[in-house]
Amino acid sequence: MELKKPAMAGTTESGDVMVTLRPEAAGGITIDLTSDVEVLFGDSIRATVRQVLGEFGVENARVSLVDKGALDFVIRARLQCAVCRAAEIEFDWSREDN
Repeated sequence: MELKKPAMAGTTESGDVMVTLRPEAAGGITIDLTSDVEVLFGDSIRATVRQVLGEFGVENARVSLVDKGALDFVIRARLQCAVCRAAEIEFDWSREDN
């Protein structure tokens, strides 16, 4: 999937994550993570980012996350939203496999 523009989703409130997604011409996926719990959960957060981007077929992007203790499902939802905004597509939120 082609990302057409930069996009953001989320907040910097406790229990949330601010996701900023920028299209890149090449170079794969680059993840910049700022989190108080990076030592404990950084690898898991990065794996979630790569999995969600893979599900959308995004191959080249820069992802910046400012994590404030978000759970996995919150990270996933915020990233899905940012991808849809960046690709200018509508997502079928009613699908059971999301």
